[in-house]
Order: sequence, then structure tokens, then C-alpha cells
Amino acid sequence: MRRHSSLSVRILGAQIAVLAVTSAIGLTLWALQLRHVLDQQYEQRALAIAQTVASSPDVQAALAQRDPQRRIVGIAEQMRAASGATYIVVVDRGGVRYSHPNPALIGQRVEVPLIVLDGNGHVGIDHGSLGRSANGKAPIFGADHTVIGMVSVGVRDREVSSAMWSMLPGMVGYLAIAVAIGVIAADLVARRLKRQTFGLELHDLAALVQEREATLHGIREGVVALDRSGRVTLMNDQARQLLGIAFPLEGMTVDKLRLDGTLRDLLSPRSNDETLTDEIVLIGGRLLVVSRRKVVHDGVDLGSVITLRDRTELEAALRELDDVRSLTDALRAQQHEFSNRMHVLAGLLELGRSTEAMRYVHQINGATANVDADLQRNLDDAHLVALLLAKHTVAAERGATLIVDCPNPMHISDDQSEALVTIVGNLVDNAVDAVAGAAAASGPALVTVSLTTHDDQLVIEVADTGPGIPADARESVFARGWSTKATPGDRSRGLGLALVRQLAERLGGTVSVDEGPGARFRVAVPHARRGVPA
Repeated sequence: MRRHSSLSVRILGAQIAVLAVTSAIGLTLWALQLRHVLDQQYEQRALAIAQTVASSPDVQAALAQRDPQRRIVGIAEQMRAASGATYIVVVDRGGVRYSHPNPALIGQRVEVPLIVLDGNGHVGIDHGSLGRSANGKAPIFGADHTVIGMVSVGVRDREVSSAMWSMLPGMVGYLAIAVAIGVIAADLVARRLKRQTFGLELHDLAALVQEREATLHGIREGVVALDRSGRVTLMNDQARQLLGIAFPLEGMTVDKLRLDGTLRDLLSPRSNDETLTDEIVLIGGRLLVVSRRKVVHDGVDLGSVITLRDRTELEAALRELDDVRSLTDALRAQQHEFSNRMHVLAGLLELGRSTEAMRYVHQINGATANVDADLQRNLDDAHLVALLLAKHTVAAERGATLIVDCPNPMHISDDQSEALVTIVGNLVDNAVDAVAGAAAASGPALVTVSLTTHDDQLVIEVADTGPGIPADARESVFARGWSTKATPGDRSRGLGLALVRQLAERLGGTVSVDEGPGARFRVAVPHARRGVPA
């Protein structure tokens, strides 16, 4: 066949070739078996004729007298004609022939010993002077019941072959019918495979597989394909990396995958009919954007395809940009405030009121200096200290007061530092947003951060004087997507508190919230003593 011949033609040709070969092998085996059966039947027939001749009183009497009147030749020829045997040979105990189709051999001895001297009949295939034949030998008994001779009857091979060839047309007909049915079935199978492969030929399928492998493993997005029952049919390397899976999962159902509950719900078969676009999922410290599309071809539901994009670094960069913007605004405001204070000092000095000027300097420098000194004295983590000092400035710019209470010395291990910075930063940002938006209606905008140790635990509490958390939202507040703020543009909301809970649990701790008045978040994680890891 040509290299690019039709898939259905190649399948049909292969099926026909298989049917032809198997039919030929089957016919050969049938012929061999039939030949064996016919040989056995004709051997038994020859033995029956031989036993009939050997039991004839005339033959027994003539052989006992050495057949002086040559009666045995006539009796053997008469029995051969009546039975249809090819030959009937009668020999005495000494092996001398008394009848034979070839008259020249009568009176001569046979070349092989008599095997009927044991008194039993024998059958077999004889390759004698007359050619191949089915042979039966029977002993001739005398008056004293001793073996005095033997009758050998043969049916030539051409009669056996003729019987076999007479049965062959019927067998060939049956095989022809079977091959025809097989060809029709093969054609139906080929057409069905053609439909299932959407009309693609073998070279098209090979090229498609090569392109798919190159594409799936070359892109930076994770791709997961599911069939209609929710079984994984494809997962590229990037998807396994994002999901933290080290081994192939093809053939497994989503329910058996050890995935985050939210992600497992998004991938479950119950959601196959839904189309998702840019759903945000937190898993393993990563922020993933999940999209799902249902795959339908020619009206046939083939399952769904899920794409996973890693937005962890982008989201972190956006958060840092927000912090930088807030800090920049705060510094700009502080610059104006500093200029105003310098003008006040200059005026007091011009008026000669140096005592009031010194008092004013101590007043404006006292609050920040006290916060800075307390934090550096009791908290040994420079990142957390810097964060709280920056948040103090940002809160002041937004009209809020940030109070930090760290009464006792405490140690923050390197393993905890990054996570605690994220936890405290998110909680303080939320608290400042809450009190800044409600300051006019609720009185003083106050945010309090307390860092204490209790029973080998580091306890962080962030409280505010904002509107607080609704009573029915104590658990849902930590769910992905829960937020009281409007979503700006394409930014994601409701991720901060979900990330706080995940980081706290990763450190072996817990996080909880009280309804109010205001909101009070409490994070408790194992306390790392100096020299001892958490």
C-alpha cells in the first residue's frame, strides 16, 4: 500500500490479509485432520475385509492344504471386487503368497515378517510395491486355532484422496462465507474508526501527536484534560509542577487526586458543564488562575480542558507596588508636614520663644522614636520591625493611628520571618483600610498590633475600630474571594485573609477572628526560642 493511503483502506486491507492467512491455515489444518480421519476409517475398512476373508472356511481349508487347486486366487479376487478393495493378499505362515494383484508375485515370499503371528489384527499405512495404501492385516487360524497364515487388504491412497477432495468444496464454501462476513465486519470497523478519529489519516494523527507533545510541554501554562467522567487524560509538565505532583496521573479520577478542596471542586465532573474564566485558587503557597472550557466536536461531548497560570510573582509584585505607592504618598505628605513644622520652629525662634520651640521638637519626635526604640529592643527580626515602622507612617497618612505593643523580648526564626511579614502586612493593611473608610462615622481610627508569647506560642493580634466582621462570616472571611472592597480593574480581591490562614497553618499555627466591636484577628504559631528551630 502507499505510504499515505486512506486509514480505512489500510485497516480493511490488513483485516482481509489476516482473514486470508487464517483461512488458509485453517483449511490446511482441516485437510490434515480430515486426511488422518479418512486414513483411520479406511484402515478399519481394510481390516474388516481382511477379517472377513480370513474367517472364510474355504480360504482356511485351501491354505491348510497349500491350495493345490489355486482356489485362493479366485476367492480373493471375488472378495476384492465385491468389497472395492485395491488388493487382497493371502500368505501362509512361512510368508509365501497365495494371491496377489500381480500374478508374477504369487508363490514368492513377502519381504517383511508376519506381524499377525500374535493372533491380533493390525492396521497402518503400507508403502508397498503397489504404492501408498491404507492397510489391514488379519490372521488366518487353522483347525487347531493356530495361526497358519495372514490376509492383507489395502485401499490405495487415490481412493482416500478422492474422498477428501469430494468434501473440500463444501469446506471452501463455508470459509468463503466466513471471509465475506469478516470483510464486511472489517469494513464496518474501519468506517467506525474513521469516524472516531474525525476523518484524520495515520500521517495526520502522527503529526498531530508530535505537535501536541511539542506544544503542551513547551508552554509555560499548566494544561489538564479530563474526559466526561472526570478522568485525567492528559497533564503536561507545567501542570504537575504547579500542582506539586511528581508522577503521571493519566487514567486517575479527580476525586483520587490529593488536591486543595477548592481546586478539586473546580475540576470535579459535576462542574464539567460550567465554563470558568480566571478563577483564583491558592494552593501550596502559589496563586493560580484557573480556567476551564468544555470540549465538543461534532456535537459529541469529549470532556473539558483546564488551564493553570501562576500569578504568584505578579500578585506579589502588585502588592509591593501598592505598598510603595502608599509609602510614597505617606512620604510626600510627611514632606509637607515637615515643612510646616519647620516653619513653626522658624517662627518660634524668630519670636525668641526658644523654650516653646524645644518643647515642640520633643513633642513631634516622641511618638515615632518611642515606637522605633521599643520594637528594636524587643523584636530581633529586622524585616518585621521595618514593616511595622513603614505601616506606622502609611496609617498616619491615611488618618489612622497604628499602635504597636511588643512588651517582652521575642525571637523570630528565619523560617518564620517571611511568612510572618506577609501575615502581619495583610492584617494591618486590612485594618487600616477598615478604619480609614469608617473614620468619619465611627470616631477615632485606631489600629492596634500586639505581639506576645504564651505557652510556647507567638501570638499576634491585630485589632481595629472599624465596622467589624459580620457574625455569620467568621469562617467565610478566610475563604478565597471574600472581601468587603470593590475589585479594581482586573485585580483579584479576597486573597489576603485566605493567604494568612494558609501561611499560619503551614507554620503549625491557627488564625481566628472576633466579630467586634471592630475586628480582632488572632494568629498563634509555635514560638521559636533562640537557637531552637520552630
